[in-house]
Amino acid sequence: MTDLAMIAHVPIPPENVHGMPVDGTPEEAAHRYEHVLQACYGADEFDPDRPLFDVTLLGLGEDGHTASLFPGTAALQETQAWVSAVIGAKPEPRLTLTYPALASSRAVAFLIAGEAKQKMLRRLQAADPALPASHVAPEGELLFLVDQAAAGTP
Repeated sequence: MTDLAMIAHVPIPPENVHGMPVDGTPEEAAHRYEHVLQACYGADEFDPDRPLFDVTLLGLGEDGHTASLFPGTAALQETQAWVSAVIGAKPEPRLTLTYPALASSRAVAFLIAGEAKQKMLRRLQAADPALPASHVAPEGELLFLVDQAAAGTP
């Protein structure tokens, strides 16, 4: 989906695109993807002066989740791993970047659209600690790109 919507439209070398694996158990896939990111980064620990990502684009779920960091899941408590399996939050298992990996960004931009997101946007902007999205704290800028419907403006 990301490839069709964005990556296919810009000159990104294929070796710079690293999709999450979808084979094996979710835990195995998370472990493999973490190793891919660490190999690209050239280290297995983050350096605040050298973010892993230039720009990280995130959405906001109607329940306050982002990046498959869902309320009540173990991934919210992960402080060491870069990638975590998320099982039970939705019918299908998922992988997510953890807060430490998301924090290693020069900029994080939340792309928020639709009237159904108004309430969560207000709570996110107020840094409601109950929302998983509120705990995303990048090394660099935090931006909100919001359409009029989500903003509640005409």
